[in-house]
Amino acid sequence: MNTLLEIDNLKTILHTGNNPVRAVDGLSIKINKGETYALLGESGCGKSMTALSIMRLLPDSGEILSGSIKLSGEDILQLPETGMRRIRGKQISMIFQEPMLSLNPVMTIAEQIDEVLKQHFKLDNKSAQNRILELLGQVGIPDAQRRMHEYSFQFSGGMKQRAMIAMALAGQPELLIADEPTTALDVTIQAQVLDLMREIQQKNHMAILLITHDLGVVSEMAQQVAVMYAGEIIEHTSRKLFFAQAAHPYSQQLFASLPGKQKRFQELAVISGTVPPLSRQFTGCRFADRCNYAIERCHHTIPQWHEIADNHRVRCHLYDASAEFAEKKPLPEIIPKATAAAPQSQANGTLLQVNHLKVHFPIRKGFFKRVVGHVMAVDGVSLKITAGKTLALVGESGCGKTTVGKSILQLISPTAGSVRYNGYELVDMQRQQLRQIRSQLQFVFQDPYSSLNPRMRIIDIILEGMNALNVELPSTTKQSTQSNASIQEKAVDTLLEQVGLPGETKWRYPHEFSGGQRQRIAIARALAVNPKLLICDEPTSALDISVQAQILNLLKSLQNNLGLAYLFITHNISVVEYLADEIAVMYLGRIVEYGQIEEVIENPRHPYTEALLSAVPRIDKDAAETVMIQLKGDLPSPAAPPTGCHFHPRCPHAMPVCRQAYPELSTISPTHITHCHLYSQEKHSTHHEH
Repeated sequence: MNTLLEIDNLKTILHTGNNPVRAVDGLSIKINKGETYALLGESGCGKSMTALSIMRLLPDSGEILSGSIKLSGEDILQLPETGMRRIRGKQISMIFQEPMLSLNPVMTIAEQIDEVLKQHFKLDNKSAQNRILELLGQVGIPDAQRRMHEYSFQFSGGMKQRAMIAMALAGQPELLIADEPTTALDVTIQAQVLDLMREIQQKNHMAILLITHDLGVVSEMAQQVAVMYAGEIIEHTSRKLFFAQAAHPYSQQLFASLPGKQKRFQELAVISGTVPPLSRQFTGCRFADRCNYAIERCHHTIPQWHEIADNHRVRCHLYDASAEFAEKKPLPEIIPKATAAAPQSQANGTLLQVNHLKVHFPIRKGFFKRVVGHVMAVDGVSLKITAGKTLALVGESGCGKTTVGKSILQLISPTAGSVRYNGYELVDMQRQQLRQIRSQLQFVFQDPYSSLNPRMRIIDIILEGMNALNVELPSTTKQSTQSNASIQEKAVDTLLEQVGLPGETKWRYPHEFSGGQRQRIAIARALAVNPKLLICDEPTSALDISVQAQILNLLKSLQNNLGLAYLFITHNISVVEYLADEIAVMYLGRIVEYGQIEEVIENPRHPYTEALLSAVPRIDKDAAETVMIQLKGDLPSPAAPPTGCHFHPRCPHAMPVCRQAYPELSTISPTHITHCHLYSQEKHSTHHEH
């Protein structure tokens, strides 16, 4: 194989504050033509800065200090900016992490792709239009002839990401840099996007630099894996060796942090602390402060590369051949602590019962804003949550999961149906009464940054809810001598400690925290009013593996200690397997399958549930045995759902009856139900042997 991209000792710094930030510190990698090279690591390790250095698109404060980046033997760091323009989009293209921020909202998708074509090819108008159509067809955008003239805000998340890929492919690049290309996508869309990238790679013999923190995606896509930590590569090997025996303690701890059904009754291993600031001078191993195996030498001697097998190198003192360290190998297994199962005695009754809940939003048109239709966001959902238990609500983006959560809390008024909490009917309840019950039901939002007021200190954010809902503060015996302010301060300290943050952080503002810490603050704010039920909307979707493990451990321990019940809205199936007791699968405003977690995961009955589970990237050994079920097309619009079964246009088992009538409820077992014609007419035992 011949080398396409060779980076040698690349150093990139950012001039911010007093000390420069060494974002990329002596990085060397080689990518061959046609191969997928994964760069893996936590946020803040310098992965995206590596990509921006290769493209020479650094922010104003960024500067490449030294090193070389050779593309097909030519050092692109020596080229003038005009020379780089010839390369960008033509030889190297990039898919950015956040498609909404990198697509121009005032240009149509066709105009944006046309810009790339004009820059690199001499095409007349008709040829350019045909090429744009061909590219959009290639990335699987339905009805491309019409959609190409739409704007990015008219596209869903998955569609935006595909439009970005079409733009990146327009110049027929030799190297595609994909920066977290599937982070914010559903598993089904993610599977389609990864499949698409593989297909195009094989067709064009294109190399891919895949930047990600998702081990599942790496196991499905990569041939070579490099683990990056604090600005440098610490392990490099082939995918096969990496998943068989990761060598660096950091890589091992990443694997131990992954949730899954086999870890249900134990704590997830957590990497303590955070990535060190890259502005500091390192005297030893950068991971030493967080490593379970650190020895004295790790703190003051920089580790060298050690070749531990053919094509497997690791930067770690534990593999030093000198006698002093020889007995350190092999590394001991990381054994997480067991957690107690949620107390059974508490799971004594139904806390929340939702029946036939509907939320229809009117579509208004014309001068008089007449109602011309409805968006049926939630269309007859029924579910129940038991005290101290977790119900997971899963499905693709746009199926109405968040709307269900908000309408249970009456943040959105339901159109019809009933929401009973502890015997109280919440729908149409007087606002005054609702306020009293509100403290028992709390919402943890998907994006903690936009749900925390940036102008308020943490102490004020937490106290705001307590004061608004008149929550009783823990009374103390020295009430007379203690001011109300110091009692409040103590209460906030206790809450922050409960979610694993030191008390002194209460004087800081939200922007001074990392994503995982902000999510903890959002959970502390919800806990401040002593709730019985937390509705968690994708609380770990944007977090690194190790931070996700901390939040999941926290939620589990809070449930065990306080007997909390959760409605956990997510599209991450491994999180569901780890945390949930029951699961409800939602499709286009309706629940299509509902049951105990083991029953649904082990034996999915609805074709949509099967497709959803088959699309999850797996890192376990039997991954080859699961065949991915490709769904046709995209989620239909909730403003015009298909007749009959909503899923029939995409279903591989659709029958004529599916187009005519919505399927009745079929009972698979006392705790497992589904809405599917495959099981009607008493076919439970005979059908569905596919």
